Amino acid sequence: MSCRRCHVSGRVQGVFFRSSTREQALALGVSGYARNLPDGRVEVLACGPDTAVQQLCDWLAQGPPAARVSAISCRPDDEHPPDTFLPY
Repeated sequence: MSCRRCHVSGRVQGVFFRSSTREQALALGVSGYARNLPDGRVEVLACGPDTAVQQLCDWLAQGPPAARVSAISCRPDDEHPPDTFLPY
């Protein structure tokens, strides 16, 4: 089990990025959240089996069809994960 906190930049707000991330996470069995930040980025906390977390991080680099990801940074995180993927 691992947790990673990612910050995704680009055209990632107003393009269903958070809801699409939640769908991907739930399909992979990953808990956490995706939330908009005031600076236009989206922050994602992803917790679960290492392989599933990596798959979600890989997906974040592309995002949903309307998104245009320009940068992504992910780092390990030790936050206590929520039981599911929260809808922020």
